[in-house]
Amino acid sequence: MKKKLNKIVNEVNTFLKNYLAKQKKTDLIIPIKYGLFPGGKKIRSKLIFDVGKIFNVEKKYLFYLSSAVECIHAYSLIHDDLPCMDDDDIRRGKLTTHKKFGEATAVLAGNSLLTLAFEILSDPKFNINEKKKIILINLISQSSGHQGIAGGQFLDLNYERKKVSKQKVIDMEIKKTGKLFSFSCLSPVILTNKKNQIKKFSLIGEKIGLLFQIADDLIDYRSSSKTAGKKTNKDSKRGKATLISLLGYKNAIIYASRLKKEIFNSLVSYGSNAKDLKQTIEFILNRNK
Repeated sequence: MKKKLNKIVNEVNTFLKNYLAKQKKTDLIIPIKYGLFPGGKKIRSKLIFDVGKIFNVEKKYLFYLSSAVECIHAYSLIHDDLPCMDDDDIRRGKLTTHKKFGEATAVLAGNSLLTLAFEILSDPKFNINEKKKIILINLISQSSGHQGIAGGQFLDLNYERKKVSKQKVIDMEIKKTGKLFSFSCLSPVILTNKKNQIKKFSLIGEKIGLLFQIADDLIDYRSSSKTAGKKTNKDSKRGKATLISLLGYKNAIIYASRLKKEIFNSLVSYGSNAKDLKQTIEFILNRNK
């Protein structure tokens, strides 16, 4: 599994570096690259390739989808780390972008990465049906804005030190994390003509995103900052509304296991073609950083 992930990391990073190399150089390129590379484990990109394998999508198209998603993810992390948000100094084992370059530069680098995602998907070299291209841009926009990451982050901050229902926490985590995972799982399907599969993989993606968020919260709860590559035990200190704070540590693990079973059951009909996707889901649930 680690070997497959590293392959995706290297290939997607190469694509992004080549893409940026062809652009006009600006002063923001350095902080943009700092926030974008090396870019973590590329789990969202791995999901794109896993689902692409199920539906036999050409690899060259998957690089555009993955690169756009990684730009959105990097933008969200840069902004998430800002003092006005979660106020973090360390991300992926190095100084956060605002600690390295200043808050204003970090905001502008994040904004640039957000728009770069749309630029990648609208690129003429991403040679797909124009209608499908518009659908993809529309969906990734929804995943990133008030219906997705931004809206989820707003609720995350708003729910601090408040008693929040289980459903509200789930809805918040689906927006904050699940929507971009949903895009990762349904975007390869959109490139095919299997319209009847889109809703199913959108839901699978949301569930995988929720699973990822639970695993992330478990890491914050039980891991050291050195192991995780970022500050840990911050959720409880800030009074974050998470499924761990709501259900307790053991019950959160039980909930995550149940969620994994639901996802696996929905993949039964794809047989061995879903093997890589199942392995990625196992990795998400059992990772320690």
